[in-house]
Amino acid sequence: MISIQNRITAFAKLGNFLSQFSSDKIEKKPNIEHNDLFFDGFLHQIKLAQENNSWFTKDNILFALQSWSKALSTENLNDFVKEFNLTSNSNKKVAIIMAGNIPLVGFHDFLSVLISGHEVIIKQSSNDKHLLPFLAKYLEYVEENFKGKIAFTDKKLSNFDAVIATGSNNTARYFEHYFKNKPSIIRKSRNSVAVITGKEDDNDYIGLANDIFQYFGLGCRSVSKLYVPKNYNFDAFFNGMYIKKDIINNAKYANNYDYNKAVYLMSEFDLLENGFLMIKEDQSYSSPIATIFYEYYDNEVDLKIKLHEDREKIQCIVAKDFLEHEITFGQTQHPQLTDYADGVNTLEFLSKL
Repeated sequence: MISIQNRITAFAKLGNFLSQFSSDKIEKKPNIEHNDLFFDGFLHQIKLAQENNSWFTKDNILFALQSWSKALSTENLNDFVKEFNLTSNSNKKVAIIMAGNIPLVGFHDFLSVLISGHEVIIKQSSNDKHLLPFLAKYLEYVEENFKGKIAFTDKKLSNFDAVIATGSNNTARYFEHYFKNKPSIIRKSRNSVAVITGKEDDNDYIGLANDIFQYFGLGCRSVSKLYVPKNYNFDAFFNGMYIKKDIINNAKYANNYDYNKAVYLMSEFDLLENGFLMIKEDQSYSSPIATIFYEYYDNEVDLKIKLHEDREKIQCIVAKDFLEHEITFGQTQHPQLTDYADGVNTLEFLSKL
């Protein structure tokens, strides 16, 4: 049995290892445990992840690694677990079915299961299969009692006590049926929205560009929909987006932009676009790559009611002095450990198994 303090220490050491891989630079540091064994190997896994999935650019992978490095501090991990009694080890086996839309998207579930004292069996997406197994191996080296508690499989899941599964709305229906006799967290598709009220300044719009374009907009925390007041002038919005103009140099993004633009033009939809982003009036939350949907609102009260009614479809609401639990412009891709996906407290679920 691994004590809760040893579990925290192991993940903090992993965070220290990841601190060598940031958006600013990759630098091998002294005094990192097992670095000679793992540093070059992880560089190779980053390269393999890029080759396996062209949405996983080096910049996006390093952004994800840097984010996790900052999150996995001893202080953050202690804050993360403090509400729960995780000292007794009930040692259940928890299966995780991971998405593959952004690098290490399933890491929070992986962390939650292991730090709760359970064993984990992981079914990865083929889109994101290189990074996590290597980091799991690093964890087993810094805390040898993790050995035998982490398993990966590409076969049908069996011999588990609970499950955390993330997928689309369609796969969620399958998950709910298939796992109906197991304690479970089943996550569906969600999108994030931004509410423009007129209080925004230039820096807010630049921050919004990060919320929209990070990971090419593929994350559930990526803003895909705007709510704007009647007669809103989009000039300030497009000025803020300009900081991300180089995204069109990514071939896969450019292909999606060209394809979606052609579809919209053939369908004779009204569009505004700036050469790398299209905005289209649409009531849906989920917009295609290189497109942001927008919708006008008449008054803030009605909009708040609508957002509350649609809360099962929304991951984040970005705004400025609009809602109690809003997220500041530019911060959607910087979640805290306690910012649980879909608002479901994973640690609470795991502590009651």
